[in-house]
Amino acid sequence: MNKNPRKRGGPPGRNKRGGSKFSMNRDPFFSNNKRRKKGEDEDIESEEEEEELDGGMLNGGGQSGEDEEDEELIPEETAEEKRQRIAKAVVENLRAREKELEGEEDEEGDREFEKEGERDSSVAKKLMQQQLEESGRLRRAIASRVQKPESVDGFEVLVKHRQSVTAVCLSDDDSKGFSASKDGTILHWDVDSGKAEKYQWPHDEILRSHGAKNPEGRATKHSRNVLALAVSTDGRYLASGGLDRHVHLWDTRTREHIQAFPGHKGPVSCLTFRKGSSELFSGSYDRSIKIWNVEDRAYMNTLFGHQSEVLTIDCLWQERVLAVGRDRSMQLFKVHDESRLIFRSSTSSLECCCFIDNSEFVSGSDDGNIELWSVQKKKPVYIVKNAHTSSTDVVNGELKDNGRNYNGHIASSWVSSVGVCRGSDLAASGAGNGSVRLWAVEGAGKGIRPLYDLPLTGFVNSLAFAKSGKFLLAGVGQEPRLGRWGHNSAARNGVAIQQLKLL
Repeated sequence: MNKNPRKRGGPPGRNKRGGSKFSMNRDPFFSNNKRRKKGEDEDIESEEEEEELDGGMLNGGGQSGEDEEDEELIPEETAEEKRQRIAKAVVENLRAREKELEGEEDEEGDREFEKEGERDSSVAKKLMQQQLEESGRLRRAIASRVQKPESVDGFEVLVKHRQSVTAVCLSDDDSKGFSASKDGTILHWDVDSGKAEKYQWPHDEILRSHGAKNPEGRATKHSRNVLALAVSTDGRYLASGGLDRHVHLWDTRTREHIQAFPGHKGPVSCLTFRKGSSELFSGSYDRSIKIWNVEDRAYMNTLFGHQSEVLTIDCLWQERVLAVGRDRSMQLFKVHDESRLIFRSSTSSLECCCFIDNSEFVSGSDDGNIELWSVQKKKPVYIVKNAHTSSTDVVNGELKDNGRNYNGHIASSWVSSVGVCRGSDLAASGAGNGSVRLWAVEGAGKGIRPLYDLPLTGFVNSLAFAKSGKFLLAGVGQEPRLGRWGHNSAARNGVAIQQLKLL
């Protein structure tokens, strides 16, 4: 007779093999015990013990004597917990900075308590001001702090390209830059060192597997001529567009092509990301603006309204897209409301546009004018006429020949690009007349005030300000971005940087 009751079969409810159908203690995932020898008796758990164990683990209870088991049960950090941790770190850094600025020794008692309260109040005000500036509801005063650049402190070539640069953009932290040219080259470079890395276009088979389709209409082959670039706020994605009528998506960490969005029936002339989101807007010669979601790799919507080619688009935090076209109009699309505001140019076509904040924006036209607009009026509230016209455009025969007349205006004086330091009153404009000009935007009531001229030879096809306002990038070429009606052989194709000293 076997005296061990554990080997007789046990109470009802067990299977014949001496255990329930499933036991967590028998599963190696939940057990750290070493494997027993064949001759050693096995402990058999009852169903009631298993239920207690299951309930304890599911409810977060139960006792665990092993550290490794506790590590297995620790949940991963959620996105909300990560945001809270980062926010707490930012607040602590600001508090430490305020304490250093005070430069006083810690005091005991009520005085120290009052100082802590004042410090927290100062930190809260700075955080509020920072949030208002980033959202565009508060304009920073930077233009009055810009010192006049010395003659020796002009533009310096940071990155070289073989052909004219068509687009330049900066990452949100101002550390990395991206540029593209008419030869299809896309470069990713470091702002401080200028060290550049090239994006490699994949083979046609890979492009088709990523969603690319055969070109339609007059296009008989894929053209690598890139006209537009945009980088997402988090810096993960780079979007490019050009004559092949596709929007291409790249991974900035690996510099690999990950998606091609077909759909446009004309060249993709402009791109922009909505700040803080994964929404991408693309403008095209087919007179439409399309919306894409880069996270889901999906098409979302199409915006219609322009009667001619869309040349430039811009977007801030809100779902509102500003676009200019060759139909002499600028349109503000309110995506959520499915409505739009139309702003008419009185004389000529608008070439470029840029948001100053949610209520004001600036544009440049092919007659050399710079216009300041407000959402409250359908016409410009202030116009700077002949912003880039100089005597050399008419007297100097070489520049006049190189800057050919088009629609009655000299191409070298066209305002081909405008840029604004986000959330501030500092703006810049570029043309082909040999200089970039800085402007102080004083608001709709006072207009735009000229600051300084920054010499730069060539057609300035793209401008990008640092978020801090400490430098300005310019994409320069021997030809205009969207054509070849002007040429300046003295220009150097590449990206130039101008350091700005602030008081």
